[in-house]
Amino acid sequence: MTDPKKSAYRQNTILAHAGLKPEQNQGIVNPPVYHASTVTFPTLEEFETRDKPPYNGPQYGRSGTPTQFAFEEAVTALHGGHKTVAYPSGLAAIAGAMNTFVKNGDHVLVADTVYGPTRGRVSGNILARAGVEVEFYDPLIGAGIKDLVRDNTTVVYMESPGSITFEVQDVSAMTEALKGTGVVTLIDNTWASGYFFKPLAFGVDVVIEAATKYTVGHSDAMLGTVTVATEEHYQAVKGMANSYGYHAAPDDCYLGQRGLRTIGVRLEQHYKNALEVATWLQGRDEVKRVMYPALADDPGYELWKRDFTGASGLMGVELVDAPKAAVAAMLDGYDLFGIGASWGGYESLVLASYPGKLRTARPWTGTGPVVRYHIGLEDPADLIDNLEEGFKRFNAAR
Repeated sequence: MTDPKKSAYRQNTILAHAGLKPEQNQGIVNPPVYHASTVTFPTLEEFETRDKPPYNGPQYGRSGTPTQFAFEEAVTALHGGHKTVAYPSGLAAIAGAMNTFVKNGDHVLVADTVYGPTRGRVSGNILARAGVEVEFYDPLIGAGIKDLVRDNTTVVYMESPGSITFEVQDVSAMTEALKGTGVVTLIDNTWASGYFFKPLAFGVDVVIEAATKYTVGHSDAMLGTVTVATEEHYQAVKGMANSYGYHAAPDDCYLGQRGLRTIGVRLEQHYKNALEVATWLQGRDEVKRVMYPALADDPGYELWKRDFTGASGLMGVELVDAPKAAVAAMLDGYDLFGIGASWGGYESLVLASYPGKLRTARPWTGTGPVVRYHIGLEDPADLIDNLEEGFKRFNAAR
């Protein structure tokens, strides 16, 4: 088959074939797992020239194995990018990518609605300790982002939709406004996972995803990916990952690659299920607002409709005013919604959220408790029955 990354094949065809090299693996269709630390070479000359250009094939286990390379190639094809670097977790990918483009004395702009650890552990700890000033901005600023750029601004970091409250950013307006500034744009694209939104096509330089979520799809592996548009950025990102000793385990890359083959059919079902559940939730008296961009009355709907081709299974719900005990009673009794911090697997999950504790540039104005749901691949009628029973417990404890 022609290299799918360079072909005109459609997305699901690319997902079925990208990264497959049976001719290099004794005819085996799915690239096997290579466990490796040491890589030997027949001659000194080959050993000394393998790394020219850098990171060109297996050199040492930390630099990657054919299993990792196959996974990275498939992710790159999905995004229409130049190359991808795999990391041992989504947070490692965020930290590694951010650190690639900053130094002491720099200023970076980070969306106020980012994933909690991006704010606290990366921005508030790693970057702060390195002498990098982090400024949080209103995610709905659009082209106005340029007004916040200083002479020492090196990175603008986006996440769309935002964590917990799901604001959709005008990515194309932001990247267009930032042209010529020298600022590198990064985005956390985990919610859409490259299938429903392709940030590189909207002018973003670097795309970060927690492949732990929808890419793996089965809640059984930790992975992160960083996909870039240029060789210059690839060398920078890969070099930083190698310097930190970041290494995506071959077994996890294998599971990521296997998950990637079915991400299309899974995400389409997550989308269908979530839209049905979200619409039902809108009709409940216990619900003030469902935060899900695919709903026509969501504030981000028009941008979502313009830029995205679908929606994942993750949404937020603001409930009517109630004590925490009522929320706990609702969540604790679910049969089909596990209480857990991750998402993106086949199973449904729920978690209480507290957006008011995290915002500075765009304060949270809601007054009721917030719950985050991940709608899995169960029958949505069963999920709705489970949610209805939960509301009975909620009302009884109010």
